[in-house]
Amino acid sequence: MPSMTIKEFVAKEKEQLSAEVAALPHIPHLVIIQANDSPASDAYVRGKIKDCDEVGARATLCLLPPTTEEDYLLGKIAEYNEDEDVDGIIVQLPLPSHISEAKVKLAVDPKKDVDGFHPLTSFVPCTPKGIVDYLTEEGFPFVGKNAVVLGRSEIVGKPMAKLLLSKHCNVTVLHSRTTEEDKAFYIAHADLIVVAIGRLGFLDARFKYKPSAVIVDVGINRNEEGKLRGDAVAGLPVALQTPVPGGVGLLTRLALVKNLIIAAKSR
Repeated sequence: MPSMTIKEFVAKEKEQLSAEVAALPHIPHLVIIQANDSPASDAYVRGKIKDCDEVGARATLCLLPPTTEEDYLLGKIAEYNEDEDVDGIIVQLPLPSHISEAKVKLAVDPKKDVDGFHPLTSFVPCTPKGIVDYLTEEGFPFVGKNAVVLGRSEIVGKPMAKLLLSKHCNVTVLHSRTTEEDKAFYIAHADLIVVAIGRLGFLDARFKYKPSAVIVDVGINRNEEGKLRGDAVAGLPVALQTPVPGGVGLLTRLALVKNLIIAAKSR
């Protein structure tokens, strides 16, 4: 059992971050650029603004219509890159299909890229960072442990594997081309499983798990009743399993605030 829930961990961390912000010579300023029409994105953005407010930081939402031209969006990013009052910039995903996600990620100044997406950024991407911070608090012994990452996305899977390697885990990345037999083998031997594939209840009773294993569920899916559920069915026979909702999403948002404060300190 966890020594504290994710909600308790986030609340404790926010208290410490509030004290850090209060000691800064200026208020950290995050700009969120949103150019989509997505209820899920709206909820994420509200959460990020709320988090900033709770620690004494400032968040500005630049809301653009989904019809916004790519050049205009890139121009807004350039403006905020040059604005000395702005410490961090994030562009809320997904983007409209006519706008290049790769171009947008490269357009953000690496010093202000608090999402951690730019190849030259010094910031750790928020979801992997949030997960490792929480597992560290829970005393997970990373060194030499078998870690399985399900999914190889640029936002979660690949940076998660890289971060776990830096913590000296033995890391195996499983994906859509991995055979079911191999998935079963690696999952059965895993001390840590991070699942981020966007498939409702993919991890279930057909797999065997170490009783001491930890499952971190990054998945956000809706079931037939429209309720949020993860990539793992609830209540698997492991030592710790993060919930959906109320799990990794909170850790990701917390990591974003941490990155923003780091950026503000280096202004």
